[in-house]
Amino acid sequence: MGNLLYLIAVILIIGWLLGVFVYSAGSLIHVLLVIAIIAIILQIIRSSR
Repeated sequence: MGNLLYLIAVILIIGWLLGVFVYSAGSLIHVLLVIAIIAIILQIIRSSR
């Protein structure tokens, strides 16, 4: 499950980067970034236990 969260976070970050540079989707890009950061933080917390 931890690897899945990490994979989702990486995909969301890539999507955010593509959205910033390719499309102008506005607030959706920032929502994706926040979700990716939360997923990374959860991964770090779960792996430290």
